[in-house]
Amino acid sequence: MGEKNIVLTGMMGCGKTTVGRLLSARLGRPLVDTDALIEEREGRSIPQIFAQSGEDWFRRAEQAAAEDVARRTGLIVACGGGLPLRDAAIAPLRASGTIFFLARDPGEIYDAGGLEDRPLAQEGRAAFLARFAQREPVYRRWAHHVITDFSSPEETMNAILEVLDL
Repeated sequence: MGEKNIVLTGMMGCGKTTVGRLLSARLGRPLVDTDALIEEREGRSIPQIFAQSGEDWFRRAEQAAAEDVARRTGLIVACGGGLPLRDAAIAPLRASGTIFFLARDPGEIYDAGGLEDRPLAQEGRAAFLARFAQREPVYRRWAHHVITDFSSPEETMNAILEVLDL
């Protein structure tokens, strides 16, 4: 078996893809973003999937993507924010890798902007913070490690590398 995957979880907008790109470049490992993989397979964007087929369809596609990714090794995996909410989606990824919960403050995430195209971030700041409060215990339960340094994407990456002793 190859190297364990490095799996990044956390709220939408917390930096999983950005930090994943940095880790990929630093370690020379491929980055797989589960949302991008689903979009590629479906031939449509996540907002289109939600609008045309609904969240249940998306979650089934997400589980299939997670199971496929978990069969591979040596990857950096950026998970969609809701993926850990389904045990059947996150369990295979946990078995194949080391999970890091990027525990960035949800108020900071929301206030930084950039969530305009996220279907589950359209109900305002209070709803976003409530969604985080609901998800945080799940993120923590599945994580091997919790990362709290968000001074810069590079520092977040360095915190992960330090844990992994790389």
